[in-house]
Amino acid sequence: MITTARVPADKPVRIAFSLNDSPDDASPENFSLAFPELEQQLQPLPPCHDSKESMQVYKQHCKIAEEYHEVKKEIALLEERKKELIARLEQVEKESMDAAQLAKEYAELTEENRTLKLAQTQCVEQLEKLRIQYQKRQGSS
Repeated sequence: MITTARVPADKPVRIAFSLNDSPDDASPENFSLAFPELEQQLQPLPPCHDSKESMQVYKQHCKIAEEYHEVKKEIALLEERKKELIARLEQVEKESMDAAQLAKEYAELTEENRTLKLAQTQCVEQLEKLRIQYQKRQGSS
């Protein structure tokens, strides 16, 4: 039998009888819809209670139906996990793009800051030269 690590609490497993505890001479009334969540065409057909072979086939079919049900549950869990991982991946990619955009913007602003500091230094030097020239004119007049 296939087992799963997690079984959701909101989806109970309902089985009409236990394969290990069912007597070989069980009455046909006890065999109605042993797996209510299973599609109608996949439901085990009630056995002929007079035939051991029919009972064995029925038990095998029930076991296969139970395994099928478990596999479907596991697939549903894996699909849910896949959705979670895709959402998480999209979030990480978005954050990565945001980080790349911020890094680009930081580089641009750093370059602009360097350019502005250079321009300020040149302006301060030019202003100092103009003051010296102005003082020379004031001194010569």
